[in-house]
Amino acid sequence: MDNFFFSDNADFVPFSEQHFWVILIISILGSILISFAKKQPQKIQIIIGNILATSICLVIIFGTLLNFHKTNFNYQEDLPLHLCSFLGLIIPVLTYTRKYIFYEVLLFLILAGTLQSLITPSEYNFLNFTFFRYWFVHSGLVIIMLYATFVYKMRPTLKSVFKSFIGMQFYVIFMFIINYILDSNYFYTNKKPDATTLLDVFGEWPQYIFVVELIVIPFFLLIYFPFYLTRKKE
Repeated sequence: MDNFFFSDNADFVPFSEQHFWVILIISILGSILISFAKKQPQKIQIIIGNILATSICLVIIFGTLLNFHKTNFNYQEDLPLHLCSFLGLIIPVLTYTRKYIFYEVLLFLILAGTLQSLITPSEYNFLNFTFFRYWFVHSGLVIIMLYATFVYKMRPTLKSVFKSFIGMQFYVIFMFIINYILDSNYFYTNKKPDATTLLDVFGEWPQYIFVVELIVIPFFLLIYFPFYLTRKKE
């Protein structure tokens, strides 16, 4: 059992019945958590948010340490620097401080980037640690942003779209520097991932990078639109 849980496999098939059930279970659990938290005193709401965020961060750290102790650890691929892992490391900053600026920056990055990783997963492991880490981290990030929206009652403004875009540029520049030093490909600034993702429709390197930069703000605005409609009704 231990060997299976910590060994890699390729038993997960995207866009299959497996994928459907994983998404369904995550959606149900996330809805239950948010519904439960909304009925709790503020102190309990804060504790729940902190536990979820800390758990995501610790799972990423544990997974990195686990990879480090394997003989095939590769610092060019296994450091927690890809967008979702990086966001998972810093997500406790949002729940512990509940600063609005962190919500503004993280909301669009997570809903645009991490949500896409749930729809087009790049991880094919199934029912082992890597599987649970991937789905817990990615779904947990989305749930936290929904948690902050519906439990902490935070809402983005139009300015939040551009703040998030600026925050993304700092991250991209940081990844270009890291990738240059390590000869790595974090955030896929040097080539597209091997798995099928939305980047495949944007052309080859470096074309897809410019395409992403061009569509990021319209994509963020599309995410913002439902918030705009609800704010307008209020």
